[in-house]
Amino acid sequence: MKTKVALKAQAKAINAELKKSYPDTTPPLNFSNPFELLVATILSAQCTDVRVNEVTQVLFKQLRQVQDYVQCPQARLEKLIHSVGFFRQKAKSLKKTAEIILSQYQGQVPCSMEDLVKLSGVGRKTANVILGQAFGVPGLPVDTHVLRIANRLGLTTQSSPQKVEADLCEIVPKREWSNFSLRIILHGRAVCFARKPACERCVIKHFCAAR
Repeated sequence: MKTKVALKAQAKAINAELKKSYPDTTPPLNFSNPFELLVATILSAQCTDVRVNEVTQVLFKQLRQVQDYVQCPQARLEKLIHSVGFFRQKAKSLKKTAEIILSQYQGQVPCSMEDLVKLSGVGRKTANVILGQAFGVPGLPVDTHVLRIANRLGLTTQSSPQKVEADLCEIVPKREWSNFSLRIILHGRAVCFARKPACERCVIKHFCAAR
């Protein structure tokens, strides 16, 4: 295993290379407030950002406030989000989360990891997205792309998302946590596929421990 100093240098170099390919780290989900981002992120599980943005374009016009989700009948909410997949469970999560926010947080999305993960349908990955994009609190979301690619690059040997997050947070500068995570995700979607990565097009293949 490489030393922490070597891993920090490698992570810095990887981030610099990926920045050239993915300079735009604008959040891929459309939202105008923290609750809309929370809704969109819950809907994005196992669904493309493009599809989620299509759904929320209509959804956010129909349901504008937290209490609207509480009052909205389950069947109607399911219909509004049907195309994102797993719509029944996601509708339940949205309603439950809205109820918690309304009853325990005065209708405001909480801004701490501890409180966010208490919401229905919210794990550390989603909480990190909310913290970073809605509140400007550094967070490093670990999805399947980050988990896979971080291991391929030799930045971690862990298989648990929380442990991978901890490893990466130690070697990536705090100010770059959100950007690094998003660039890795974009690279995973465009080049470093799970089954057959396009290594011939990979700008960071010289760092790859899996080659």
